[in-house]
Amino acid sequence: MFWRIRTALMFVYLTALLMALGWVLMWATDSFSVFFLAALCAIALMICFATYFWSKKLALAANRAKIVAEDQEPRLYALVRDVAMRADLPMPEVGVVESMQMNAFATGRNPKNSAVVVTRGLLRYMPEDEIRGVLAHEMSHVRNRDILVMSVASAISILLTYVSRFVFYATMFSDRRNSGAVLIALVASITVPFAALMIQMSISRKREYLADASGAEIINDPRALARALTRLKGDTPSYSSRSTSSNPAEDYATAHMWISSHLGGGIGSIFSTHPPLDDRIDRLNKMADKMGL
Repeated sequence: MFWRIRTALMFVYLTALLMALGWVLMWATDSFSVFFLAALCAIALMICFATYFWSKKLALAANRAKIVAEDQEPRLYALVRDVAMRADLPMPEVGVVESMQMNAFATGRNPKNSAVVVTRGLLRYMPEDEIRGVLAHEMSHVRNRDILVMSVASAISILLTYVSRFVFYATMFSDRRNSGAVLIALVASITVPFAALMIQMSISRKREYLADASGAEIINDPRALARALTRLKGDTPSYSSRSTSSNPAEDYATAHMWISSHLGGGIGSIFSTHPPLDDRIDRLNKMADKMGL
C-alpha cells in the first residue's frame, strides 16, 4: 500500500507543477482555457501510461543490456533464482551489459514483468556472496515498485522541462507580451524543472537506502552488501586497474537505475541520484551489528 500512496503523491505533485505552468502561460497571454489545462493533464497521464508499459524495454535499450538464457549464464541464473526465492518473488529475466565496470540494475513495472541486469565486470571480479548482496538490493527495488516510481518521476520531470521552456518562449513572442509576464515565465522556466529534479533525486536517494536495508534482510547478510559497495566504491586495487571500458552508470539519464553511480558528488550532491557510498556502507555495518552478525 505504501508504494501506491507514494506513487500517487508524487504524480499529484508533479502534475500540479505542470498545471501551474499552464496557468502561467494563460495568464501571460490572457487566454484562459479549461481545455488547455485538460490537455496538459492528459499528456501527463499518457506519459505515465507509456512509462508503465514500456519502461523495461526502454531501460534495457538505453543501457545496452542483453537478455541472456540460462545455458549462457548458468552461474548468474543460479544466483538470481536463489535471491528470488528468498525474496518470494517470481524469477525475473536476466541480462548482462558488456562493460568491465562492476554495476547492476533492475527494471520492470512489477515483479511479474521485471529484469535484473549485471555487468560483465561484476560477474568476473566480485565474489558470489557479494554478487548475491547486489542482486538482493536490485530485487528489493522490484518488490518495492521503486522502478515504477522513478520511471514516472523521470518522465514527468522531462515533460515539465520542455513545457516550461515552451511557456517562456510563448510568453516572449505573445502579442500581449509585457515585462512582468516575461519575468514570471523566465522564473518558472528555471525553478519548475529544478523543483521537479530535486524531488526526483530525493526519491532516488531514499529508495537506495530502503533497497540496501531490505536487500540485506533478504539474504540475512548486511556485511556482504557492504563489502560489495566498498568494492564498487573503488577501495580495492582491482577495481581501478581492471575497469577499462565505459561505464553506462555515468550517463546521467540512466544513472539513477544502477546500484552505484559517482555522478553528482561534492557540491553537486543535491543533484546526486545516490546517497554517499560511505554512508550506505556505514548503515549496513550498523545493521549487521544490531543483528549480531
